[in-house]
Order: sequence, then C-alpha cells, then structure tokens
Amino acid sequence: MHPTPALTVRTSTGRHGELRGLDLTSRSSQFEGRFGRMFRTLPPAEFNQEILMKLGSKMTADFEATPTPETKPDDEENSGISAGYTYLGQFIDHDLTFDPASSLERQNDPQALIDFRTPRFDLDCVYGRGPDDQPYLYRSDGLHMLLGDPLTGNDADTKARGVPRNRPQPNEPARALLGDPRNDENVIVSQLQSTMLRFHNRMVDTLGSSFDDAQRMVRWHYQWVVLYDFLPTIIGQDTFRDILPHVAKNTNPLKDPPVLKFYKPVKEAFMPVEFSVAAYRFGHSMVRPQYRLNLNMADRLPIFSKAGPSLVGFGAFPSTLAIDWSLFFKMGDAPALGPKRVQPAYKIDTSVVNPLGSLPPSVASNPASLPQRNLLRGWRMHLPSGQSVAEAMGIEPIPNDQLKVGKATEADTAGNQKLTELSPLFQDNAPLWYYVLAEAQQQFKKNETPIHLGPVGGRIVGEVIVGLMLADTHSFLRQNPLFTPIESFQSKSKKGEFKMVDLIRQAMQA
Repeated sequence: MHPTPALTVRTSTGRHGELRGLDLTSRSSQFEGRFGRMFRTLPPAEFNQEILMKLGSKMTADFEATPTPETKPDDEENSGISAGYTYLGQFIDHDLTFDPASSLERQNDPQALIDFRTPRFDLDCVYGRGPDDQPYLYRSDGLHMLLGDPLTGNDADTKARGVPRNRPQPNEPARALLGDPRNDENVIVSQLQSTMLRFHNRMVDTLGSSFDDAQRMVRWHYQWVVLYDFLPTIIGQDTFRDILPHVAKNTNPLKDPPVLKFYKPVKEAFMPVEFSVAAYRFGHSMVRPQYRLNLNMADRLPIFSKAGPSLVGFGAFPSTLAIDWSLFFKMGDAPALGPKRVQPAYKIDTSVVNPLGSLPPSVASNPASLPQRNLLRGWRMHLPSGQSVAEAMGIEPIPNDQLKVGKATEADTAGNQKLTELSPLFQDNAPLWYYVLAEAQQQFKKNETPIHLGPVGGRIVGEVIVGLMLADTHSFLRQNPLFTPIESFQSKSKKGEFKMVDLIRQAMQA
C-alpha cells in the first residue's frame, strides 16, 4: 500500500476535521476507546492513492457557470429531504464529536486511544462546560445564554440574533464565543447554533426554574428531534421502524425496546469508524452550491466563492443575512418554485457539487477536494469495503454493473461510468463511503424520486444514533422513556408531534 498523505484542514480557530486517535484505531489493542469498530473481523479494503484520487475527482460535479434558477425545477434536488436537514445533520455531528479535553489530558494520552468523554447528544457544543466554568457564554444571571447582535432580513423573525462574538483587536476577525467553534464554519450552521441558544432561553422563560432543569429539558427536546424527525427523514421509515419497533406498534420503548443488531458496545458507548468516517458523511452529497437565506436577498449566495460574498463562516457576516427557516424546513404552505419555496437538499448520490471539489485554503488543503479527503481518510482508517459490510449485515451486495459514479438525474444516469471502469481494484471492493452513497442512489427512478439512505448506510446511521442515545444514562430514552415534549411546544396540527420546525418556532419567541 502506498503511503497516505497528511489530511490537513485549517480554520481561523485551528485544526478542524481531524479526530484525535482516529488513525490509530486500526492498531489499537483496546476493544473500545475513543473510537471503535462495528465490524472488527472484516479485513480492510485494499486500494491505492492514485485510484482513490481519481474516484474523488469523478465524484465531483462539473462547474455550473449558470446555476438552475429558482423559478425552474432543479433535477439534482431531492424531493424527500429539505435543505435544513443537511445542516441539522452537521450540527448533530459537531455535538457528537466535540472534544473538550484539556491540553494536559492530551499530553497524558497523546494517541487518544482512551476517550475522555462518551459521545452524547448533550449539546455540549452549545453549553460548553457550563455557566460556572465558562461564564462568558451566558448572561449575568447564569441562566440565559448570551446572544449576538441583531440580524435583519427575515421579516417573520424580528428578534433574530447571531452568535455572540469577541473582537480581540480592532483589525482582527470577530471570533464566535461558542461551546464548539466549528459551529461558526458557515453562515447556516452558525444561525442554527444561535437558534439553539434562543431555544434554551425560551425554555428558561417557560419553566422559570433552575439552569439544570432548563438544560435537561432542552437536551431532551433536541434528542426527540434527532430521534423522531431527523433520523426517519434520513434513513427512511422502514429502517427506522425496524430499529425502533415501538414506533410501528404505537407502544413505548420500555415495552418494545430498540433493536440493535450491529452496534453493540461492550464497555461504554464508542464512535464507530464505519459511522464517523463513512456512513455519516452522506450529508456531503446533500449540499447545494448556493442558498437563499431570506426573501430580502437580491439573489442566492454560494457556499464558497473565490471572489465576492459567500456563506463561508469563521467571522462576522452581514447583519442582513438573518435566515428565514421556512426556506429550509417545511413550516407551512409554500410554492413549489420561486424564492418562497422550501429549498430541497440535493440528492444522496455519488456526486458532490463542484465547490466541494476545490475547498478554499482557509478551509482545507492537501487535498482540497472533499470527496478525495473522504476516500483517503477511509483508506487510512482501514475501513472494509461496502460489499463486505453488506455481507456481514446479511444484505445482498449491489452488483458491480450497478455501481456507477455520477448524478442521480434522468439526464445523467445513462451515461454514468461504472465504478469498475475506473479501476479493476474496485471489483467487489468499493470504498465504504462511496458504497453508502451508491446504495442510496439505487432508489432512483426519475428526477422526482425521493432518496434516503439504503439498508447498509441507513442501518449503520440509525443504530449508532439510537445506540448512543440508549447508552447515555442522562438521555430521555434511558432516564424517562415515556417523556413527551412540553404540550404547548408541540405541533399545532398533530398532537404529540415535535419536529425541528416546532423547536424553531419556540426559539423565535425568545
């Protein structure tokens, strides 16, 4: 095997995108540490750097000089998933992988084979280490979260605020004051962070109780959204109900507990590399090249731009860019086309938009291509092939002639190149991240076909999310399985329902 180049990501706040100890997972003598494996007995897939770089380039869509206008259907859009779930998924990832380990702890364990924290859905990316240890994240009462400057542009949200920021010196960038600095890496996830801050403040005002009580209720409502809104949207109802039989039976988790066939921690919950390095990176294919943030914008903004404004974060952005979340999540009646529509995510397929194939130097380098980075990282982590994982799960692997590279559109499907035509090394030996995307793409029939994760990718993502929540003794699933969201917070149209849109509606009142 050829040596793998270093994968470097740079941000204004330091290294980003690397997980401590991840590269030693394959050689760790410990069964479970910071990271572990769901399929420990499977051999690593054998590739070389050249063919992975070639595949990464092939998975990058061509540059579109003239993007599809809002008034016309975009064949790459996914009718089954709205754009907000792309960034909710990013927020969830940051919550799970945030590492507040001190520099002393890192010196004591430079290889990070032992995790200093169990991955949990606990919003430590919002709360940091709490009001006693990080008081600058909170108002002087120690109850409410500190908010940033007012934002305009969304006429439906006159209380919109950004994240709090500090400017060390007059000519330096305004740094976000956050529990996790990664939640400022783009304008959209930054405002998702501020939405969670406002939701906490709304909870404090509603309960009128202690910080601990409010924090617990915020976490439980957030976990409810992850479990009952985000997860079925991404993995599909069939896989969701197979993992959580109480949903289909209309019972409760005590009577019909979750079914975890492959994620089975022996000691403590751990982060499987099959999840973190492959399956959960499905969201990269969902990213759109540009987004409309509100109706007062003259046009949409690109995610990256070498010249001109974009959605790149790690610094203050124009105060006129308050997000209208009804353009990202279905919050009511909306037209199918035009500026007022709910922007769909792009399809989960084996193609990512062109800007992700050439990330700006401030974000990543060596290589700057996100698909190439994902493929090389999977190889470096000694991940098994997608076919071997499918077989281990008792799922028939996708035939080689059905594994292709390219967009899931009527115009592109017929001409998409077979994976094995790129290299014979891919015969029955597809990289796991690619395979998860290609598996989802098998659902494609026509441009309007909704696409979610398939049986392999969906099962990995579903079991890990449910398993991590089940392992957390402070989660509602363990501490109070019969919990339901506050009645006044629930959807007005369906009793007992509480989705991300309902969380947003409550946050907008703070």
